[in-house]
Amino acid sequence: YMDILTEGAFGNYRDLLESVTYSPAMAIYLTYLRNRPADERTGRVPDENYAREFLQLFTLGLVELKPDGQPVNADDGSDIELFDNGDITELAKVFTGLSWAGADFEARLNQVPLTAFHSPLAMFDEYHASQAKQFLGATIAAGTGGATSIDLALDIIFEHPNLGPFIGRQLIQRFVTSNPSNAYVRRVS
Repeated sequence: YMDILTEGAFGNYRDLLESVTYSPAMAIYLTYLRNRPADERTGRVPDENYAREFLQLFTLGLVELKPDGQPVNADDGSDIELFDNGDITELAKVFTGLSWAGADFEARLNQVPLTAFHSPLAMFDEYHASQAKQFLGATIAAGTGGATSIDLALDIIFEHPNLGPFIGRQLIQRFVTSNPSNAYVRRVS
C-alpha cells in the first residue's frame, strides 16, 4: 500500500484512487476483498466499509464545500451533508467482484499465488452487482461490467466539485500549514 502511495504521490489523483481501489492491502483492511452482490434470499448485502471511507476520507468529505473549503450552509445555518447512507449503499455495489489476481474468486489463502499479494486485484464479473448503481446524483447503468463500473464511479467522484477543496485543504495542512487561508485553499482546489 505504501508503495502505491509513493509511486503515485506526484501523479494524477484519479490514477492514485484507482490503484488504491485495486490494492489487496486496502481490500483486506477495508473488508471489500471478495465483496459479493446483494442476495435477497439470504439477506446478504455488499460490504459498505470501503465505499464509506472512500467518500468520507479519500475524496469528498462529509459536507458540501465552497471552492475555498468553507462549508455550504442551509437556510437554518447548518452544514449541508454531501451524501447519505443510500449513496454509500449504492456505491458499495460498485466494489463487488474483486478478489486475488491469478486465483479463483473463492481461493483459499494457501492457493493464492505469492505475486497476488502485491498485484492489483482481479475483477470477477460473475460476482459483481449487475443492477444499476445510483449515488451522488449519478447513475451507472444496469449490466455494466465490474471494471467499467469502478472506472465510471471513480470518474464521477473525481470530477465532483468537493474533491478539490477537500483534498486541497488536507494536502496544505499536512505539507504547508495547519490553518490555511480560504484564498489558499481556493487556489489549490
